[in-house]
Amino acid sequence: MSAKPFSSVWTRERKGGREQGLSRDQIVRAAVELLDAEGLDALSMRKLGARLGAGATSLYWHVANKDELIELVMDEVYSGVVMPEAADWREAASVFAYAMRQAVFDHPWSASLIGVVPALGPNALTASDRLMGAFVRAGFEGIDVDYAMTAVVSYTLGATIPEVAFLSSLEATGKSMADLQAAVDPIVMKLASDRPNLLERYRSYADQDYDPLVARRLAFEFGLMALLDGLGTRLR
Repeated sequence: MSAKPFSSVWTRERKGGREQGLSRDQIVRAAVELLDAEGLDALSMRKLGARLGAGATSLYWHVANKDELIELVMDEVYSGVVMPEAADWREAASVFAYAMRQAVFDHPWSASLIGVVPALGPNALTASDRLMGAFVRAGFEGIDVDYAMTAVVSYTLGATIPEVAFLSSLEATGKSMADLQAAVDPIVMKLASDRPNLLERYRSYADQDYDPLVARRLAFEFGLMALLDGLGTRLR
């Protein structure tokens, strides 16, 4: 049996605009709004059509199926990753990392689609092209260009996606971070009682004005700067 050929909304010719009815941009914006409000499970062509006050024909003029719609909304997420054209490699990597992190926070539903839906849209490709260009101009060569890009992307998403998932699950419980800490701290202290290194750290948190959300942001910055320092050393 032959494999199913790869298809993408970006590989087929876009139909011309209709004199009446919805534009593709309107459909994408409405889909993102629906996803932001209700999450990925809520997205359907029927529900989106109802939100827009349009029938299926208007939607299918622009997208053949839900998979194509997902590709379009994911590239809309990448529209928040605005990369400078001629920045040095550290600036470009930092801009990408912080912008990508913010984009996932702004659209938590995207976390489960990154790495699953091919990033072939114009916004995603522009961000990748400019980040790659910055590494090439800096003097990274050959496969090291790819490795450097992968390191930045992997760190950014690896640090951000679990955090977004945690905050989303916390929001679903209706509890605050303070409520969670109050419930979990005694359990952690008990379970860590025979792990002296962990126990000392947990006790130190109780003795300071510790905001977990601020700590996570600072941890992201620390990790990113350490990564860029390491890439700089390798470049030299």
